[in-house]
Amino acid sequence: MTAVTDEGPGQGRGPGQGRGPGQGRGPVPGRGPDGSGADGSGLDGSGPDRSGADGSGPDRSGLGEHSGHADGRPPGGWDDGLIARRAAAATEDTAPDEAPAAVPEDDVRPQVEAYVPSDSPLSSRLDALRELVGLSRARLERADLAEAGRVLDEAAARRRLSSRHTVVAIAGASGSGKSTLFNSLAGAQISETGLRRPTTAAPLACSWTDGAAGLLDRLAIPGRLRRRPQPGSAAADEALQGLVLVDLPDHDSAARGHRDQVDRVLALVDAVIWVVDPEKYADAALHERYLRPLAGHAEVTFVVLNQIDRLPGEAADQVLDDLRRLLDEDGMALGEHGEPGATVLSLSALTGEGVGELRELLGRFVQDRTAATRRLSADVDAAADRLRPVYVAEGRPGLGERAREEFADRLAEAVGAAAAGQAAEREWRRNAGRACGTPWLRLWRWYESTRRPGGPDRGALGAPPEEQLTARQRVEQAVRTVADDAADGLPGPWAQAVREAAVHGAQGLPEALDELAGRAAGTESRGADDSGKAGVAAGVRGGTAQAQPGRGSKPPRPAWWPAAVLAQVVMTLLQIFGGLWLAGQIIGVLQPGLLTPALVMLAGIIGGPLVEWSCAAAARGPARRYGQEAERRLRETAAACGRARVLDPVSAELVRYREVRERFVAVTEFSTTSR
Repeated sequence: MTAVTDEGPGQGRGPGQGRGPGQGRGPVPGRGPDGSGADGSGLDGSGPDRSGADGSGPDRSGLGEHSGHADGRPPGGWDDGLIARRAAAATEDTAPDEAPAAVPEDDVRPQVEAYVPSDSPLSSRLDALRELVGLSRARLERADLAEAGRVLDEAAARRRLSSRHTVVAIAGASGSGKSTLFNSLAGAQISETGLRRPTTAAPLACSWTDGAAGLLDRLAIPGRLRRRPQPGSAAADEALQGLVLVDLPDHDSAARGHRDQVDRVLALVDAVIWVVDPEKYADAALHERYLRPLAGHAEVTFVVLNQIDRLPGEAADQVLDDLRRLLDEDGMALGEHGEPGATVLSLSALTGEGVGELRELLGRFVQDRTAATRRLSADVDAAADRLRPVYVAEGRPGLGERAREEFADRLAEAVGAAAAGQAAEREWRRNAGRACGTPWLRLWRWYESTRRPGGPDRGALGAPPEEQLTARQRVEQAVRTVADDAADGLPGPWAQAVREAAVHGAQGLPEALDELAGRAAGTESRGADDSGKAGVAAGVRGGTAQAQPGRGSKPPRPAWWPAAVLAQVVMTLLQIFGGLWLAGQIIGVLQPGLLTPALVMLAGIIGGPLVEWSCAAAARGPARRYGQEAERRLRETAAACGRARVLDPVSAELVRYREVRERFVAVTEFSTTSR
């Protein structure tokens, strides 16, 4: 018995051995006279057209080799037509054991709906993953998103193809007997077997039903390597309807190209049958390179211990138990006691022992029609696991109220808010002293101020350069601290994005604080001779503790100041009047009587300082409140500037991270795999 090939018109059997278009060997049973199926559709060989000179080499279909004419006609001069078809039909009746002819490779049957309905959990997860990748492109490296992008592309490609087919690959090491198992399941000698290694050089496919051309094109399996199984019992054929079996090269082949083909096809098929033998079932290359990384694909994995006919007695059960132990160490769930997981069984492809059980399990697996969904869901899980380090944070990162308050305090310290408040308080008290103090004391204070270096406008000198540098460093330190607090616990890329947003927003922050602090102090830029602006600007840019409020914004006067001023004027007049009265008596202009003028003068002398002291005591509370209000305004101004330039961009990055974190949760929330 031989298998039907899916070679298209003109596909060669060897060098110089080809058939021209339409020159078949005869009709296939159950197919129309033109070689198509009974329903008008061809088989699923849709690979590239290969003729004569670039044929596939030795014939593996069992049809034999035929030397055609130069024009591509078969020997004997047969041409395609009614006479040829009738003659072929007669030949078939006399030779029923001959293999059917090749069929057209183009499968024009339309593909049916995809595996994944639009409202399925997997569809929602794919949409969430697509949004996650889109939101993360500006923050993550392309290499971090490469696997997720590949999964999305492959999922979209698989969902566009047939939903009634399940593509199962048979993979294994050299000498494990995977090609023998492939032939045993197909019921025909399709895949070449032998002692030569490697035996299988390219993936070979066997499809139990039509309509799989698109799936095989996706696997890049040419039409010359597509086969149909030998018809068996009706029950067996019915159970495997929709199965597409692919025999792969050895995963440990000495040829690098063979290993590359195995890796490529394994990433695209719906399920995998791993064939191991008693000698290599514990091979580190198999477990470390394939089984362990694909542990999340347990539901679409079969692990078959082949060649049990070589094991005596209970050795097969012992090896099978040890194989289960190794799979468990690999992290692969085992489908036992009704739990989802990998299917593990033993068989002998050579003797047929256990092959029927595998065929039955495959039949149920194929008829379930969920293999592609499970495979795609496992792929999404694997991509999510790779992305977990760049999305899952430790703890609850973010900017709390405490971090915001500490940032505002550091900016207030850098801008000199406390010093500005103290200076405002002193200025308020000085104004009270000017209004309520004795004229003699005020004159003395003015005289002392004129004798100091710099004169009355010494506050306009501002802070020294070293203090200005220190304050700028304070601003930078405040920005770094709040950025570190916000990035604490974030994954590396998002922490870096938060720090970059903070640093970028801090550019020009000292100058902005300078301008806003000047407005808050009620001053304007009037040049270097404006002591008010110069003092506040020095406090903002240089962080000096000697910030001075401007003369252009004098503190308000309370309602009791006029009475205090009037009392001080009365005390001064009493001093002058008593002094003049006493002087007049001394020079004899007035009648002698020293007691009265002395008492009047003494009342003025004592009353003036007493009024000044009383006003100073009464001014302490308002002066303190005025200084606190000035400090509060400057603090709020600095905090508002820092919030607009630093905190808001940092908060925007944190909001963006929360959005992608929610998308990541949506990707992992509805996992349908066993993990």
